[in-house]
Amino acid sequence: MAFSKLEQNILKAKGLSDDNIQALVDAGIESKQDFHTVGDAGTLAALSGLDPNVAAEVMAWAVGPQAATSTSASSSILNPSVVVESADIVKCAHCQHRQPKDYKSGDLCVSCGRQVERFATCHWCAASGPGNFCRSCGAEFVPVADFEIAVMLKREGVAKDQIAQRVRDLSADEKDTLWGRIRSLRGHS
Repeated sequence: MAFSKLEQNILKAKGLSDDNIQALVDAGIESKQDFHTVGDAGTLAALSGLDPNVAAEVMAWAVGPQAATSTSASSSILNPSVVVESADIVKCAHCQHRQPKDYKSGDLCVSCGRQVERFATCHWCAASGPGNFCRSCGAEFVPVADFEIAVMLKREGVAKDQIAQRVRDLSADEKDTLWGRIRSLRGHS
């Protein structure tokens, strides 16, 4: 056996039997330094047939605690944890801080002090409110800077449910052209 007497005793204290130690040697792991090549507890368990918990203890001794926990880190990438939040949770649109249960629409954020929900004016019915859609007519809100463009598209006969997407799809040059038309209409009114 390539392991020193001290290393063998430590491995036995970690839960390995003589057969387990021989399985390590058969796998090519013959010294404490070889555990660095193995890398993590999952690989050690796969190479030697050790119980994953025992492999984690051995790797923590041989390489350090990061190798013992790296198995759970790599498995969390493959199986990410899912956080399910209640439907009544409200988060600030600016800082993402959760608001208290007694939150009412229009309240200020308890963390950053800004208005929790962005309020917008509907280009279709002129109602205002929080969220991404008008609570009166169901139209999708457009950014404040594009409000007048959306109103003009409405006047030109674009369908209510297509205006927000059309505004998003406009290039900067197309928006400039529409703004020119809006300015010229203002001058004639």
